[in-house]
Amino acid sequence: MEPSEKNTLTKLLAQLNAAQRDAVEFCDGPSLVIAGAGSGKTRVLTYKIAYLLEQGLPPYYILALTFTNKAAKEMKSRVSDLVGEKKARQVWMGTFHSIFSRILRNEAESIGFDSNFTIFDASDSHNLVRLIIKDMKLDDKVYRPGSVHHCISMAKNSLITPAMYEQNAEIREYDRKIKQPLIFEIYRRYQERLRAANSMDFDDLLMFTNILFRDHPDILENYRNRFQYILVDEYQDTNFAQHLIVKQLAEVHHRVFVVGDDAQSIYSFRGANIDNILKFKSSYPEAQVFKLEQNYRSTQNIVNAANSLIKKNVGQISKNVFSKQEEGEKIEVISAFSDFEEGVIIANKIARMRVEDHVSYGNFAILYRTNAQSRIFEESLRKKNIPYRIYGGLSFYQRKEIKDIIGYFRLIINPQDEEAFRRIINYPARGIGDVTVNKISDAAQIHNTGMWEVLSDPLRYDLNVNSGTLKKLSDFRALIRHFIDQNEKLNAFELAQEVIKKTGIAGETYQDMTPEGMSRAENIQELLNAMNIFVAQRQEEGNDDIRLSDFLQEVSLLTDQDTDGNSDLERVTLMTVHSAKGLEFDHVFVAGLEEDLFPVAMAKNEMRGLEEERRLFYVAITRAKKTCTLTYAKSRFRNGRLSSTQKSRFLSDIDHTFLSSESDAIFVAHAEREDGFWGSLRRKREEDTVNRSQTPLYNFQNEKLSPVTQTSSGSLSKEADELCKGDIIEHERFGRGVVSEIESAGSDKRAFVDFDSVGRKQLLLKFAKFKIVK
Repeated sequence: MEPSEKNTLTKLLAQLNAAQRDAVEFCDGPSLVIAGAGSGKTRVLTYKIAYLLEQGLPPYYILALTFTNKAAKEMKSRVSDLVGEKKARQVWMGTFHSIFSRILRNEAESIGFDSNFTIFDASDSHNLVRLIIKDMKLDDKVYRPGSVHHCISMAKNSLITPAMYEQNAEIREYDRKIKQPLIFEIYRRYQERLRAANSMDFDDLLMFTNILFRDHPDILENYRNRFQYILVDEYQDTNFAQHLIVKQLAEVHHRVFVVGDDAQSIYSFRGANIDNILKFKSSYPEAQVFKLEQNYRSTQNIVNAANSLIKKNVGQISKNVFSKQEEGEKIEVISAFSDFEEGVIIANKIARMRVEDHVSYGNFAILYRTNAQSRIFEESLRKKNIPYRIYGGLSFYQRKEIKDIIGYFRLIINPQDEEAFRRIINYPARGIGDVTVNKISDAAQIHNTGMWEVLSDPLRYDLNVNSGTLKKLSDFRALIRHFIDQNEKLNAFELAQEVIKKTGIAGETYQDMTPEGMSRAENIQELLNAMNIFVAQRQEEGNDDIRLSDFLQEVSLLTDQDTDGNSDLERVTLMTVHSAKGLEFDHVFVAGLEEDLFPVAMAKNEMRGLEEERRLFYVAITRAKKTCTLTYAKSRFRNGRLSSTQKSRFLSDIDHTFLSSESDAIFVAHAEREDGFWGSLRRKREEDTVNRSQTPLYNFQNEKLSPVTQTSSGSLSKEADELCKGDIIEHERFGRGVVSEIESAGSDKRAFVDFDSVGRKQLLLKFAKFKIVK
């Protein structure tokens, strides 16, 4: 090696810590690098590639695989900075799908494709499945296209072909149990249609690469010789197909270098298999394991708290992540009385830190387990005029399922709203296609009228459609007319329930058990929660006539703010924990730490699911650099009722040495001054929580709608009648407050209450939901 090359290597290695340097320098066999959170994983990967190149390995002999285009782009940029763009450009570096599509184009004829095959994206794939279901005359409410496509995708990622699927008795029996016995036939036709179109979907890129290597050993041998060194990023996220491709390519030389963190394996719902990293040494017995344990991101307290949490998992590779940063603040745990109060507390704390500590909004993140939780935080931040953005998703009222329902609301209030008309006339699908809608639009323009008028009297406006279509249009008009009539009788929340049930939206959404379908169902439930609260709150304020138009006015103000075009404005980031992986923020709030929410209920049935939820919480905590705040609500609106909750078991998993509980501190301080009063308050809260009904409100499967928000006959409850100035109350949503004033006018008795979290509120007592605490 020339002296200049030695100097280059020395400079490279000098920029790494000892553990990173050991991993980079070892090149004699398989390597597993366990990279703890914030330990410089990407740095090790890029320096490894640079090291191999400086050692003289030709760049075209190196294969580097990532999961996202963003990660691939960053890796290419960093390698270019280290060794120059010319060398970096020759490395086979990219996502699994991009690299394997390149291989398949080179070898397409060997598997019966032309090299110019097209790749179906997710939308194309869904549409093809939907078309096949229609051609087979199957009920798309039973064979939901999204759910069926998810089954096909999971089969392909497990390398199960249509023929194997059909012959697998266990899979077929499961399909019969879920009343979808013909999925195998849909899968077969789907693959036939793809091949006839000289096309593949994303999952085919992995499946056909495996088939190519399996059936053509000469081609496999060629790529084994070409890829003399294989590097894989985020190995804990690989599925069976990806693992097998890497194993086949490295079968002879075993020069494979995988980097990942078993503690951050959180994508099993996409097919990721944590066993690939946990059992790496089973595939490569001679593998060397390197552990990157120094966290460069977070304070010592955050790292230590995260360590104490993840140690509760049985299925893991042991490591001791540490930080040499400052000790930092303890993790704060805050309990809120309700989910509403939780949102207010977080917004208030952000506003306070902004002023007192001069923290930019861009340094804050609020993380939550499910998309539906964003609504409360969005509304709380808006009320404090705090700018925010939804990362990796849409603002609550911009999500398709919400905009569709809002479209119905808009048309009910204003039948002349043609944008809403077009949006919902065929949602859910009722056989009114674009051709028919265009005919309605043309007739409206010719007669200088609106589309609703044409729909109301198609013969008068010469609408040229057949009798079958005319019947569908008549049914749709009758449905909307019914809602318009009901709008005079029902409050906003009651009418919303009827719309969601009678249109078929409930039936369509709640039968889709894919992750995306379940998220849509949660969002619709949250919309109804919001409307229930909207009605109840205005009743408490003295307004007994809350119509759909009132709610729409409120929503329009919210969505106007959503369209703020100032992308340079510093904003608080809101996102699910899954979306937060790989990111970091100075100040992180992890919200909704309650049983059945985090961990989610479905994960608690078996250890594997529960451990993945704990890993997800670990990911959430380790996003924080300076402070981490954990919050939970003692009661939460679910299915329209304020139901009691239990704090997440994960909070008990963290060593309390690293926690600071604001709520407990308040209770202790007041107990000392108020002669035990706050202890009795806490017991009172717990008693009330136990006694709350948990009967679901939104039971759309029953023919009769469930009861809605209770209304008052005008008489005051015993507590409302006895309420006095100076009383301390616990309100369903606003939490604790002190009555500062009472005005009496018969049954319209009003109280003015100063609440700890939300300030002064006026309550009409015949509607108010509270307890007097004495």
